[in-house]
Amino acid sequence: MRYFLQKINKDTFVLQSLITLFLRVFGVVVLFGFTLFLTNNYDPKIIGQYDFVRSFLFVVGSICLLGCDQSILYFKGRLNGLNLASGLKNTYKKMVLLLFSMAVILFLIVLVVNKEWINSYFSDPELYSILLKSTGILFFYSITVLNTEVFRALEHLYVAELFRNTIKYIPIMIGAILLLFYGKESYLAEVFLLGFIVLAVVTTAIIFYYFSKMEGNFKQESFSLKEITLKSYPIALSGMAMFLLLSFDIIFLKKYRDDATVAYYSVAIKIMTMLTMVILTVNITISAKISEYFAANNTLELNRIIRKSARLIFILTLPSALFIVFFSEYLLRFFGENYLIAKETLLILIVGQGLCSIFGSASVYLNMTGRQTVFQQILIVAVIINFVLNRMLVPKYGMNGAAIAFVCSSFFWNFISAIVIYRKDKVKVFLN
Repeated sequence: MRYFLQKINKDTFVLQSLITLFLRVFGVVVLFGFTLFLTNNYDPKIIGQYDFVRSFLFVVGSICLLGCDQSILYFKGRLNGLNLASGLKNTYKKMVLLLFSMAVILFLIVLVVNKEWINSYFSDPELYSILLKSTGILFFYSITVLNTEVFRALEHLYVAELFRNTIKYIPIMIGAILLLFYGKESYLAEVFLLGFIVLAVVTTAIIFYYFSKMEGNFKQESFSLKEITLKSYPIALSGMAMFLLLSFDIIFLKKYRDDATVAYYSVAIKIMTMLTMVILTVNITISAKISEYFAANNTLELNRIIRKSARLIFILTLPSALFIVFFSEYLLRFFGENYLIAKETLLILIVGQGLCSIFGSASVYLNMTGRQTVFQQILIVAVIINFVLNRMLVPKYGMNGAAIAFVCSSFFWNFISAIVIYRKDKVKVFLN
């Protein structure tokens, strides 16, 4: 055991991945604790409304971000290769300008949408109002997400993980407790949205503190606004596609079932995040390195880190998947007896995500090696598959239909991405 620990301590990649994973696990524990609080104190209908707003904000937010939250790591990798890391400051400022412009445009679009049509389609007279509020705070949400990735680009990985997985829940947690105390539970979605204003202010203050400690000629060492846009927007489309894959099921469940069903399904999705957390943790750790090695044409190191990441993902995912499968009923009962209805749905999601884990870092490889457009095209097809399957299966099979649609589309884009990478670069991103 001592030899094993010493070996891990000497391997920076594995050590960093494990610490990041620990912080993510802590974040998941916080999220689960908060979810337990909600399911045991709030009506499932209110929780369902809250989850629907979250899904909407994530999708529209991915449009507003324009891929900047991911491309900032790509540009960091390029700057590192040129020894111009200080240029990140000016790149960040240009990205903030892009985000503000997109937030204004999206708010105006929602403002002119027919209110009655939205409310009648979902049979919810209050839906348009909350969607308008969501787009109203879009800039603050986008800044929060961007700042979290800038922390990572500035090598403050653990600060990034704390904000991404733990601190971001603090405003809504405090708000939910206060709402329950004052008997105003129906405002849960609004409090969730307002929390991003607080998070945006706090993260921006920290970002400028970090920048103040850096040295360099910021005016000369940066990318043009055009280059930032051209490199970022394919990633934005990919990001939006990913969120649509996670949102069509919620949208169709709200349309054909009810808010309570959305709440039950969302709990199953949250439990599944135990697996996605592992994949994301490893991918985020290696993303900038992939860009750096690829730009330097360092094939040896590129293959080594890809192979390592695939094995680490599988080793960490398998025990988690088995644990959830064997204790699925026990886990769901924590949230309340009525949440046991989602047991079959949870098992479908876990088995599907376990299969997807064998494809390692396919998505991050394409995004970090200039193949954003290729990945975007693959995801567009996956989104179409997801939409069609949800439309066909949800009206008849409810949550199970939504889970099947999610698993099929996720397996499709992972499998196709791995095949494309192997044919183009002879790099095996899947487990081998």
